[in-house]
Amino acid sequence: MKLNDLLNQTSEWLKGSGPKSDIVISSRIRFARNLVKAPFSDWATKDQKKDALSMIKKAMESAGFLKDYTFFDMAELSEIDRQFLVERHLMSLEHARNPEYKALVVDNSEIISIMINEEDHLRIQVLKSGFNLTEAWRIINKIDGKINKKLEYAYSSKWGYLTACPTNTGTAMRASVMLHLPALVLTKQVGKVLETVAKLSLAIRGLYGEGTEAAGNFFQISNQVTLGRAEEDIIGNIESIINQVIAREANARHVLMTQDKDTLSDKTWRAYGTLKSAHMITSDETMRLLSIVRLGVDLGVIKDIDIKSINSLFILTQPAHLQKFEGKASPSNERDVVRARLIRERLKK
Repeated sequence: MKLNDLLNQTSEWLKGSGPKSDIVISSRIRFARNLVKAPFSDWATKDQKKDALSMIKKAMESAGFLKDYTFFDMAELSEIDRQFLVERHLMSLEHARNPEYKALVVDNSEIISIMINEEDHLRIQVLKSGFNLTEAWRIINKIDGKINKKLEYAYSSKWGYLTACPTNTGTAMRASVMLHLPALVLTKQVGKVLETVAKLSLAIRGLYGEGTEAAGNFFQISNQVTLGRAEEDIIGNIESIINQVIAREANARHVLMTQDKDTLSDKTWRAYGTLKSAHMITSDETMRLLSIVRLGVDLGVIKDIDIKSINSLFILTQPAHLQKFEGKASPSNERDVVRARLIRERLKK
């Protein structure tokens, strides 16, 4: 698989095919792992990073990992290419920076991705569409077991898996879900809901994780505690809390449809009209308007477009994707024109 091949397939996190996918966009499980007797990436010399990269790649090849996977050397990718992979939620913003002696392994379905030499030697990630944490956990355990047969992990009987950041020590597992909560935002309830979630020791982040904002009414919620908690308990706790958030969003949608349907319809059709007619549009405005249209499609306000078409526009209109389509780097004002044209063409179809 070549990098450009990804342009022609739907990203796993936006397929809209999993359970409760009208509200839960995707579920992710991530493991942090480090090699025994090797310094963490941020403390390692260039030679040590190079050795770690070589050792991990060789282990994956011998385990048959690269048969249906693609190995991307970060140093060989352009800045736009690296941002493209971030936009597809295959790697972190941190991994895109300082690419020397870093790599990314991606399976052809974009469900599994493995960052090499990010903050930790290995960041193994499984991403599934919809509310599907248990299935993601099943897959990642299988992958982790295969790697562990070839590589010895840094592990303490007292502290669990040893990681670069102390907050990841223990299971070194982050379980997260990406939620689309436009109704809670429109009814001005989202602040209280997220405040309650934060009090339950869960982290709330934006579209691309730590340090990003909740663009398009997308909110990423994940566990913060990894030490002293079993993986099953972490997942069970998150599932319980997320089910409550889903119920609150569903109730807010019901209220909008039964008590303020005219206002909702007006907002939806105005957003749809702007997207279908704009000749310049920024990324932020696109995300905001697509969020309202997606809500309208989910609730049946708009019936002549399917949810997969709207989902695809969330990612195709991102800066790196637009530049990949155009085959060149371009300034933001030019991207605004290209973005508007792409949206008009897609919605016309």
